[in-house]
Amino acid sequence: MQQKLKHMAHQILTAQEQERKAISRELHDEIVQTLTGINVQLATLKIEAGLNGKDVDKNISNTQKLVERSVKIVHRFARDLRPTVLDDLGLIPALESYMKAFSERTGLHIRFTAFAGIEKLSNDRRTILYRVALAALANIAQHAEAGVASVTIEEIGASIRMVIADDGKSFDVGYVANSRNNKKLGLIGMQERVEMIGGNFRIASTPGTGTTITVQIPFKRRIGAQTH
Repeated sequence: MQQKLKHMAHQILTAQEQERKAISRELHDEIVQTLTGINVQLATLKIEAGLNGKDVDKNISNTQKLVERSVKIVHRFARDLRPTVLDDLGLIPALESYMKAFSERTGLHIRFTAFAGIEKLSNDRRTILYRVALAALANIAQHAEAGVASVTIEEIGASIRMVIADDGKSFDVGYVANSRNNKKLGLIGMQERVEMIGGNFRIASTPGTGTTITVQIPFKRRIGAQTH
């Protein structure tokens, strides 16, 4: 048991470090470049203010657009790291908000169905479902070449089941999961999150039908369904 705990702790730390690297890369590639562009624009404005007043308004407008873009990027990073709506309103509003923005950004059409009782789960369990859903949708957008995806959360007996499916291209699940490189599509991280709370994680990918991820975790209370 001690060995298993050490192994799990190592995996958690490794996953956290990978997330830090991803955040650092995104910050450098998007925000830093945008802010650098703003600085260049401001330097240009300083020079042009004394030479040609007509071009100043145009450059101010361009600079304002760069600032607006930076603000949107920061908001997106903050939402992806830990959306306040998840803590304040719950899992369903958090997923709805994320999927709306995600669809607008990627063009992926997402159908979302959930039952209201999901909000009775502990905060940790709702967070894990949220993270798995986000990771799965990111994989769909980046690799599946899908047009439509669906996220369904329902009560099955004494469990909650979340199913994420797409109509995109398939892949060899066994090969990807056992790969020693970094092209595991986050499958191991998703599985570990689910198993940490006593749940089951399954993935199936079939040519012509796309990929389906199924997560099932324990749940005791029964409350009526709600569709979104």
